[in-house]
Amino acid sequence: MPRSTLTSKGQITLPKQIRDHLGVQTGDRVNFEIRDGAVVVEPETIDIRSLRGIARRRGKPVTLADMDAAIRKGASRR
Repeated sequence: MPRSTLTSKGQITLPKQIRDHLGVQTGDRVNFEIRDGAVVVEPETIDIRSLRGIARRRGKPVTLADMDAAIRKGASRR
């Protein structure tokens, strides 16, 4: 069974076996919950639908033909 030591600041290091099992990496967040007297550690996940609208479009959408034309125009300047 993996073990960890509590620091004077109340911090612990999750053992590698636990990090691998949870699929977490440096910088990821985890949630703690007490369930039926046991502490449960789960990775914090974000519902992809909550990200909708986070990136705003500016102006009208650009077509592939417009992109190709801009590339040709830029290349002809060299």
